[in-house]
This record gives sequence, C-alpha cells and structure tokens, in this order.
Amino acid sequence: MKRNILVYILGGLTLILSSCHDLNLNPLANGSTETWYSSESEITMAVNDLYRIDFWPQDGEYQTDWSDDYTYRETLTSFESATLNGQNSNVTDLWSKCYKTIARANSVILKYQRAIDNGASETKVNQLVGEAHFFRGAAYSKLVTRFGDVPLVETDIDIDEGLSMGRTPKAQVLQLVYDDFDAAAAVLPTSYSGMQRITKGAALAYKARTALYLSDWATAATAAKAVMDLGVYQLHSSYSDLFLQSTKSSKEFIFTIPRSLEYKNCYLDAGTVRNDLIRNIGGWAATDPSWDLLASYTCTDGLPIDESPLFDSHNPFKNRDPRCTMTIVPFNTEFLGYEYDPSPSAVQVMNYSTGKMITNNDSRVNAQYASFDGLVWKKGIDKTWADNGYMVAPDMIVIRYAEMLLTYAEAKIELNQIDQSVLDAMNTVRARAYGVDKSATDKYPAFTSTNQAKLRTQLHVERRMEFAKEHMRYSDIIRWKEAGIVMSKKGYGILYPASACLEKVVKTGDWFWAVTPKIDERGLPDFSNLEATGKVQVLSQRLWDDRQYLWPIPTNEILINSNMQQNPGY
Repeated sequence: MKRNILVYILGGLTLILSSCHDLNLNPLANGSTETWYSSESEITMAVNDLYRIDFWPQDGEYQTDWSDDYTYRETLTSFESATLNGQNSNVTDLWSKCYKTIARANSVILKYQRAIDNGASETKVNQLVGEAHFFRGAAYSKLVTRFGDVPLVETDIDIDEGLSMGRTPKAQVLQLVYDDFDAAAAVLPTSYSGMQRITKGAALAYKARTALYLSDWATAATAAKAVMDLGVYQLHSSYSDLFLQSTKSSKEFIFTIPRSLEYKNCYLDAGTVRNDLIRNIGGWAATDPSWDLLASYTCTDGLPIDESPLFDSHNPFKNRDPRCTMTIVPFNTEFLGYEYDPSPSAVQVMNYSTGKMITNNDSRVNAQYASFDGLVWKKGIDKTWADNGYMVAPDMIVIRYAEMLLTYAEAKIELNQIDQSVLDAMNTVRARAYGVDKSATDKYPAFTSTNQAKLRTQLHVERRMEFAKEHMRYSDIIRWKEAGIVMSKKGYGILYPASACLEKVVKTGDWFWAVTPKIDERGLPDFSNLEATGKVQVLSQRLWDDRQYLWPIPTNEILINSNMQQNPGY
C-alpha cells in the first residue's frame, strides 16, 4: 500500500496505527490519488491548495518573532529562554506543514501526465507542475535552514519505508531545492495578467534567499542578479504605504499571498492586531518594538547613534533614518487619531478626532499594561486596523524586490567582489527610504565604502532597518552567527512604577534615554551604560544555547522511528 510521507511525518504513531485513510491527508479538492490529476482543472485545484496561508508559517510565536527586534512585556519565548524542544508548537508546525506541502507537490509532479494524456494543454499543465516544483523547493528550503539534514522524499513510499527512513544529508536536499527552483523558473512566465501566482522571478528569488541563508554566496548572487535582470520589478515609491492592507499590488512584490476581509480570509486575527495597536484606540500594546531595534537605526548622516552628532538621546526619533519613524511611532505625534506620548507626565493626550483631551491610556501612569518600553509599532498600521472587529487582511509579502537587491549586495560583499553594482543595489534601497533617486547623493547618506568589513556591517544594519517587523531578523541573526550575542542580552524598558520614572527620569531631564547607548563593531546596541544610570528597568534576561542554531527534530518523529536521529543538544 503506497502512502504519502505526511501519513507518518504529521500524524505520529497514533495516526499510523488508527487509520489507513485519514480524511485530513488531502484536501477535498484533490479527491483520490488513484483517479485524480486527470484534467487541467484537477491539477489547478491541487496546486491552488498550496497557496493557502497555512503552508507559510512565520518564525515566531504568533505575535512576535524570535529576535531582538521585539519585546513582549516581561515574557520570553522558548527561543529567548533557550528552552526550545521537540514539542514546541513552532517546531512541530513547520515540520508538519512543510511535509504536507511536499506530499501534495509530489503528487502533482508524479501524476500530471494523466491530464496531458487526457488532452489537457501541455503548456498550461507544465506551468502548474512548475508551481508544484516551486512549492516543494520552498518547503525543503525551510526545512534544511531550520533542521539541517531532513528526510528527502520525492516519490510515494509505503509505511514501512516511512517508519525506517533516516535523515538525508543537507547538501543532497539542497541540490533538490535548487533543481526545483530551476525547473520552476524554466517554465513559468515573468508575470500574469490579473492574477497573483508563482512566476519565474519568484522561483529565482526563493533560490537566492535559500542560497544566502546557507552561505552559498555565488549561487545567491547569480540568482538575485537574474531577478534584477528580468526588468519587471522595482521598489514601491513609498516605503510606508507598501505595507498597508490597502496596497494590493506593487511592482516590488515578487511573491505575495492575497488576503481578503470580504471573504473573512484574514492574515492577522483580532488578538494579534490588538497586541500591536496603541491602547488609546482599543489595542493592548503588548508586542512592541524593542529598544535594540530603535537604537539600531542610523542617523540621517548615515552614522550610528553613538558616532553621529545629530543624535539626541532625549529625542531619539529626531534626525534618524526615515524608516525609523515609519516603523515605530515617534513621541508627541498624531497616530490613529491620537497623540502618542508614553511619558508618565502625559496624564492626558489629544484625541484629534474630537479635538478634546482624554485620559492617556498609552502611559503607564494610567494603564499598567501600556507599552513596557514606551515603543509601539507603526509599520503597516492605519485606522482600518480598528475596524471590522480588529480583523486585518494585508497581503502576506513573502518576497519583495528590496530583498533581492540586498541579497545581491551581501553575496557580492562576502565574495569580496565589491564594485559599483553592489553600492548601487544598497543605495537604491536606502534612497527609496529618503524618497529620492539613488543618484541624489546630496539628499541621503549614500554607501561609498568598498572595505569588506565595513560594508558588511553596514549591510547588516541596512537589512535590519529595511525588514523590521517582516519576520526576517531571526534568520539573519542565525546565519550571521549573532544569535549567541543578541539573544544573551537583556531586554529594557522604562522605569515602573510610573512615579519612579517621573521623578528619576522625566523631572531630571533624562527622558527618554539618560545617555546614548553604545553601538558595537557589528552594529549591535549595548545598553550597559544606560543601565548603569539606574534610570531604566530590566524587563528580561535573554538566554542562549548554541544548540538552537538548529531546531530539534519533533519528538514524535524520534519516538516512532529509530533511524531518525536528533540534532545535538536536544
């Protein structure tokens, strides 16, 4: 009896022993694999199922990602507390959904000839098969970058084979990933009219991302350059508008998954939305930008805050890279119809909709659970987030063109092949943030250095500024081997109770930060000098274990398969 890998990979021992035909193994659209895939419409339905948001889990635990860009009050995730294990829901969820994707993509790849034999358009079917190759490649890409060696399955296997299958070397799996992306790119068009589907550019872009994450610099540079050379992508004119749920199309989008309020197809649920929203509009301000992130934005002269004469620790949003105030709400500005001011002296703030002063629930002087570090998110958020019962449906941006520009630049820097094309790629991204063309070097701090070490640090900081709140920081600190540094740091916030902050910080003229945090040679903030003033509160102490550079294999897989070896340290 032939069965897909997801029978045993997903279900564990209970599913294997209890059922030979579980209705959850395939979507109803797929029907029986014995007769399905016999027409273009059947293959289309099977491939369409792979676009579901369920198959694209993000790194992190729902509201936050696993990095130093976020703070969740005084709470630490399992990743931040170095307690990651094989029962963690993120671990089991990613593993199971990737193998679901692989199983379903394999079915299309193995059985599509039935449709052609029955008279279906060979060109159309081949494009659909190309999409299946993309999805399989993307799933294996996520697996090898998280787990290392993983079982490689390209065909139907029986239960005995499945229960005895070990882990395939990462290099072999990676070759399949590259082959899948190449197969997809060979048959897919560069664009579609009126549809959002996988394109040649998406296949090349995901290949570039995979290669970058695994330090295959030459492949990353070549694939990213191929995307650039397609000539179909360009940066959106407005960085801030790009992430709003009203932006449903852009030449910057390489691969997005559409969402819809009309069809109740929401990417963000009400709890997640309220965690990101300010309290004055009904949010909870629980998952917030970290001080680490705020300190990482360069000043408008391109220098880090501890080197720039433009930085004012008492007004930390002044003279900063524009993406800073597009990502984090600056103090004493209007946001969502209210003045935002987390200071304990701000008992009341203006409601601009009514023109009246109201109780300021975004200050801990009035609301104990207002933002613990005084910061709240702005990126992608507008007044519509408070509508429809806090349901929000921005398209999920999987890959955008800015990532390809910075991928190309990083790969070339690591190859020490730094030329004008590298500087142009980086300057294109930075200039957009300042609202100018890259040629207007008198209006933004352009990159000019060709020193490998210096440009590497600048690239790392640029990625952090550009991709904040896009669930990419985790992958960056893992592949740069910086997790051991940043995930061993403390999380900081404003003094509490509010009376202490008022007396020790505000009344002494030391709001927001008493002194300027230091920035190390990697571009990473160090708050030890600020902590020494006694005018901040330590919210948490992150912990780190090097074993977490790889995720643990899900425990159920180890228990039911003696040939499935666990990653070291778990």
